[in-house]
Amino acid sequence: MARPAAPGSVIVPDWHESAQGKEYLACVLRKSRRRVFGLLERPVLPPPVAIDTASYKIFVSGKSGVGKTALVAKLAGLEVPVVHHETTGIQTTVVFWPAKLQASNRVVMFRFEFWDCGESALKKFEHMLPACKENADAFLFLFSFTDRASFEDLPGQLAQVAGEAPGVVSMVIGSKFDQYMHTDVPERDLAAFRQAWPLPLLRVKSVPGRRLADGRTLDGRAGLADVAYVLNGLADQLWQQDQAAAGLLPAPGGRPAPEVAGS
Repeated sequence: MARPAAPGSVIVPDWHESAQGKEYLACVLRKSRRRVFGLLERPVLPPPVAIDTASYKIFVSGKSGVGKTALVAKLAGLEVPVVHHETTGIQTTVVFWPAKLQASNRVVMFRFEFWDCGESALKKFEHMLPACKENADAFLFLFSFTDRASFEDLPGQLAQVAGEAPGVVSMVIGSKFDQYMHTDVPERDLAAFRQAWPLPLLRVKSVPGRRLADGRTLDGRAGLADVAYVLNGLADQLWQQDQAAAGLLPAPGGRPAPEVAGS
């Protein structure tokens, strides 16, 4: 049975699991593997299923070691680094995600361009942070459930963005949610945070991606299913922002922010 949409959502949930959704997802796969797209590349769809593309720039923010690069790698279907290495500069990654709109039943291809920069580089080169924030459509604020300091750093980051870029989509993602036995962020603190900052809050796990039968290659379709809730959440928030800016929807600030846990 299809899962009902969250209150206020404009995206059809679980559409990617339908026969029609799988037809569109085929354009971002190659023989059960995820296709990797450069900045100027895009999926090729047959003429009968050609659709519009909505492009967005997303800045991924958070303290060193919380899993920014690992999150983007999972969203793009890439191998997640086993050992942490600080990102030495700005790294951009393009992810395409088709989604179906509730009101019109229209399918839109969302193009997410993720910008990730290491904390040391941001501090050393003062031009990098403005470059990451410039014309950004959304900010992803990451913290780790195993790093209390990264959680306590969130309000300062959020306050700064609220002052510099009011109205831009902001989402909070807690990484390493599967390591709940070692969590430094209990549920009562999350509840208090959500009272102060009513933003979408998603939880992601740090488990390795599922593999194909050869035991080595990442399973592209399974990987998409694992991160669909994050990509749908982004598509939903960004589409609503665009529709509100065009006067077609009320501003999203008044509706309650959803909290989504990883599968």
